[in-house]
Amino acid sequence: MTTTSVPVAEHRNEVRLVGRVAAEPSVTMLPSGDELVTARLVVQRPRPPAGRGKRRQVDTVMCAAWSSLLRRRLRIWNPGDTVEVTGALRRRFWRGESGSRSRFEIEVATACRLARAPVPASEEDET
Repeated sequence: MTTTSVPVAEHRNEVRLVGRVAAEPSVTMLPSGDELVTARLVVQRPRPPAGRGKRRQVDTVMCAAWSSLLRRRLRIWNPGDTVEVTGALRRRFWRGESGSRSRFEIEVATACRLARAPVPASEEDET
């Protein structure tokens, strides 16, 4: 039996998300002394075909920034801001009170705010 070699595409781990910041970004000091800033994004899924449910579903994705520039960018985000991040999918492991834990998150390579959250009407009246 003869086999032919077929070129295999290079493996890639690239993620691009555009979504809404769900809550204030969180700053964590790790036991190693490293600082980590995480932000939770809510990203809408594509609309379902007509007749297949009325509600549009969303996914909640954690994004982690390790570099000082990216940590500063994420810190100024506010809940409701629309943002774009690119990066790679990572599985992070750590020890917690209940034993070893892990989660998937996006390790942020670039981050930018596309639009600020709308100001609530009650706050507009106060100014």
